[in-house]
Amino acid sequence: MHLTHGLHISLQMTPERVATIFRGRRRTYRELVDRVARLAAGLRGLGLQAGERVGMLAFNSDRYQEYMLAGWWMGAVLNPVNFRWSVPEIVYSLDDCDTKVLIVDDHHLPLVENILATARRKPIIIHAGDGETPPGMLSFERLILDSAPMEDSWHGGDDLALIMYTGGTTGLPKGVMLSHRGLWSCAMMRMTACPVATDSLVLVTSPMFHVAGMGLVAQRVIAGAANAYLPYYEPVEVLETIQRERITEALLVPTMLQALLAHPKFAETDLSSLKRISYGAAPMNAAVLERAIELLPAGVEFTHAYGMTENAGVVTLNLHENHGPEGRANGLYLSAGKAIAGLQLKIADEQGRELPRGSVGEILIKGPSLMQGYWNKPEETAKSIQNGWFSTGDAAWMNDEGYIFIVDRVKDMIVTGGENVYSAEVENALGKHPAVALCAVIGVPHDTWGEAVHAVVILKPGATASEEDLRSHCREFIAGYKCPKTVEFRDSMPLSGAGKILKKDLRAPYWEGRTRAVN
Repeated sequence: MHLTHGLHISLQMTPERVATIFRGRRRTYRELVDRVARLAAGLRGLGLQAGERVGMLAFNSDRYQEYMLAGWWMGAVLNPVNFRWSVPEIVYSLDDCDTKVLIVDDHHLPLVENILATARRKPIIIHAGDGETPPGMLSFERLILDSAPMEDSWHGGDDLALIMYTGGTTGLPKGVMLSHRGLWSCAMMRMTACPVATDSLVLVTSPMFHVAGMGLVAQRVIAGAANAYLPYYEPVEVLETIQRERITEALLVPTMLQALLAHPKFAETDLSSLKRISYGAAPMNAAVLERAIELLPAGVEFTHAYGMTENAGVVTLNLHENHGPEGRANGLYLSAGKAIAGLQLKIADEQGRELPRGSVGEILIKGPSLMQGYWNKPEETAKSIQNGWFSTGDAAWMNDEGYIFIVDRVKDMIVTGGENVYSAEVENALGKHPAVALCAVIGVPHDTWGEAVHAVVILKPGATASEEDLRSHCREFIAGYKCPKTVEFRDSMPLSGAGKILKKDLRAPYWEGRTRAVN
């Protein structure tokens, strides 16, 4: 179970097959392997040792794939940095796992000075861009050119491959530790249900700091297929790239697909190459699905993936057959699907006992793709994994055929635009404002983003603060997508007998009349 094994197979069998496409730049597997081996040697020459962390703060590109594979080639552990974070959040993740090297693209160069000024350990900065490398930094391309290729170190199995930071219930991000075995297993289990054709070409728009993006790329390297990258999702560039490159597959959240269908350029774009659209983060709205089936080329398959970082990506799949007329009529298209092959899943009560079919409980999972734990957080790891079963925090029920239907969240988490936001992170930021006496953060329905971050605030006696004041304050500490979209000012909160804020009561009016308490 080596994540670089696919490179060796492709180099042996199809060296001239295109491996990566980034705008006008195309590289074959022969070129990719050479660059990966040289970059790995360059990192080793900087003193980076096997097991040490190397980060990347960048938009998607072919260089991002080279970074991940070079890290694994030499045995390093990746720390892909969330570019949507504020500088304090970025620095926390770098310090938390002691990141030794940080690769930064052109767009994020302005953040480097502040990162170096506040980080506990100043990482070596490598500039990976097309512009001139600033003084004091190393050049990504120069490092490759000046380094002789090294042999693959063949790290694999239970060796740590990746630390991917996700939101924390305590207000601080948690580093999810994923092994080579975990990422490999998830990729193989997914391909059992959704095989990857070696001549397919996927459009990668999901950020590579997300398990959805990185897991997708790792899977396709194993299969020897090609990846076309866009720096980020932008409707016009997505449409133009699908037409120009003859893209066969795309990973889109429902809001992205909805934006494409509504764009004026959609009708004039040739999308006949598309064969599969995978989506996640939220179920597909029936109206959007109907419109997509009507407007996209006949035969495009839709697949819904439910997953999480702690399981290296995918937990369940709802396959294309449930997106046709019958699946829409019987409601199966609203399901999160069935557990992927090789993964155990059950709906359980608070004691971890499996519940009868149709009963609502928490989704527990167990299998080879499960994380090794949270970096330097043994107590949180122990709470999340008991007897080998991971508590997902999602409440659901299972029908007689094994399909699961998610209805609520056990964890205090909001999913907005495909991003997880833990309420505690937002509450911690709000609580630092001098006018805030008490606050609670909940998720409320939103037509575009699925859910929106909503803050309920009690101000201190005599203090004043506007909604925009609080939003601006939060942006100093947390990423913009975590900041409250709306703020509600109150004089009191619903409290339990123990004095705990009853968030269920705060949420109830917003979700009234809906069959589920999540979007």
